[in-house]
Amino acid sequence: MSTTDDNNDNNSGSEEITSNKDECTSCEQHNVDNITEGIDSVVQKDLTTCANCGKEGNSDDMNTCNKCKSVKYCNAACKKKHRKKHKKACERRVAELHEEALFKEIEPEECPICMLPMPFETNTSVFKPCCGKRICLGCSYAMKMTSEGKDLCAFCRTPESRSRSDEETINQIKKLMEKGNAEAFNMFGGWHHDGTHGLPRDYRKANELYLRAGELGSAIAYYNLGDSYYHGEGEEIDKEKAKHYYELAAIAGNIVARHNLGTIEGHAGNVDRALKHFVLAAKAGYEESLDVVKLGFAKGVVTKDEYTNILLAYHERHEEMKSEERDKAAAALIIL
Repeated sequence: MSTTDDNNDNNSGSEEITSNKDECTSCEQHNVDNITEGIDSVVQKDLTTCANCGKEGNSDDMNTCNKCKSVKYCNAACKKKHRKKHKKACERRVAELHEEALFKEIEPEECPICMLPMPFETNTSVFKPCCGKRICLGCSYAMKMTSEGKDLCAFCRTPESRSRSDEETINQIKKLMEKGNAEAFNMFGGWHHDGTHGLPRDYRKANELYLRAGELGSAIAYYNLGDSYYHGEGEEIDKEKAKHYYELAAIAGNIVARHNLGTIEGHAGNVDRALKHFVLAAKAGYEESLDVVKLGFAKGVVTKDEYTNILLAYHERHEEMKSEERDKAAAALIIL
């Protein structure tokens, strides 16, 4: 009798424990679900307020200022109403963003084959109209040496022909331009600038093409356009516009344009800004800028530690750009 009672008591206790455990687990799960839903709602609703009327809304659905990107509006009407009040702050923020971009170190352009930083000296890379890629001379040379005389493009393996007519080459470039290839626009602009490949010399046409190429992402095209305004080729000499396009080129990664900006700022008496440009260009491997920094060190404008770090960065970049194939191509003096 006592045994049975004991068993009943044990079973009753076990059932109670199981029941409590189930209830507790369910409660915990309920809490987890509530917390998860709360987090999801916060993540999904990135709320912000309209700069004009103060109405709160989902950030992704709101209308952003096209210039400064720093304020949002619930609709286009509010954006228009707030334009005058926002103008000065907007211009100030746009200028700040431009400065940040202008003096930011960026990664160098790489050869799409060897993935090494692209040298920026003349005749160290070649643009291929077959595929629209710019590749380093080392990779072109390596392909020439291993293709058994077939003369293939190192990137797309398209057979190349020295006997290809200007018309055929121009048609290739135009097809790339139709696809929005920035370097094709720049190349075509260069042909108009020089009057080559059967095209008449036309500086204005060249500048139009350079501008389009720059808008599509070509740093060298913005540099070329800056040169046109600086020297008055197809346009009246305009040093401010030249500076503007050199800045766009530098932001996109053109080192020679950055060196030119250092020179322009130096002539204007803006020593600090000039030095910033020269330092960035020197660290990217540009020898002429390094010479200026070295002069600054000699005059006490640049400290010993600063000059040491810049010199180390300069040599590191040159080491990064080296390859056996590039050395062989340079030694063979082959232009592909």
